[in-house]
Amino acid sequence: MEARAEDLLPVEYFHVVFTLPAEIAQISYWNKRAVYGLLFKASAETVMTIAADPKRMGARVGMTSVLHSWGTALTHHPHIHMIVPGGRLSPDGASWVACRPGFFPHVRVLSRLFRRLFLNGLKDLHRTGQLAFFGDLAVLADADTFAQWLAPFRKSGWVVDAKPPFGGPETVLAYLSRYTHRVAISNTRLISADAETVAFRWKDYRIKSGDRQKIMRLATPEFIRRFLIHVLPDGFHRIRHYGVLANSVRKANITKIRSLLRVQKPEQPPAPEPQAEIAPLTLREPCPCCGSPMRIVEIFRRGQKPSSRAPPRDQAA
Repeated sequence: MEARAEDLLPVEYFHVVFTLPAEIAQISYWNKRAVYGLLFKASAETVMTIAADPKRMGARVGMTSVLHSWGTALTHHPHIHMIVPGGRLSPDGASWVACRPGFFPHVRVLSRLFRRLFLNGLKDLHRTGQLAFFGDLAVLADADTFAQWLAPFRKSGWVVDAKPPFGGPETVLAYLSRYTHRVAISNTRLISADAETVAFRWKDYRIKSGDRQKIMRLATPEFIRRFLIHVLPDGFHRIRHYGVLANSVRKANITKIRSLLRVQKPEQPPAPEPQAEIAPLTLREPCPCCGSPMRIVEIFRRGQKPSSRAPPRDQAA
């Protein structure tokens, strides 16, 4: 979180969510590395293409994307949360240009572009043999069958949600602290757990009004299965940066933007002084003199004088 705080700018941020249809999400469950990677790429390209439109901003923007693969009931629900600073560097790098009101178009425009980019990418993954299919969908391994199966998705509506802008960098940091380093469920939602059942709070979004909070009780093996659905492939990064915030140029660009906005790098609280730790003494070795078990009679820190009391005579020390 300290690293993310250093990257925040004192500007307005936009929040956009890209969600996969449930049927395609099932394919991603079997092909996480390939399909999740495509989800990152297609969503980022969607926003950068829109921003590059001269009618919008006509420039390359930056963004931070975070992958979530879960719903509140721990079901498989892959989607991308994206935060986008509301502005850009001028072409000559001499000024910061804030975006105009209405920077993001209607969600239908985002949805259609995202749908086209993702489906084209998915077709390429199939053509290059990077997708595996099982169960009832094993027939999709055939190229013609897969193309026919994809056809309806090119006309259906895909869910893209452009949320109201974040209030500022503090709000962005609060969002990141809640969601970026959590997997599937937070401890605060857990109510009880034993060998038989796990109970936790979840939110039912099907309820349009009233209290959405409910309690779900799952058999412990089912809870573990749902949790493990969201374990990512080894080495897979679920937080990624694009455009002017890409890893290779982020630090330099943020430093330049801060200087243009005449703001200083956020001050970090001083780190607490490290305290000496006492290594636990297991005393597995027996007394070398009598062979009896060794026993701890006193512990003291470096530089501290031990007490003058002697150990009991009838016990090895």
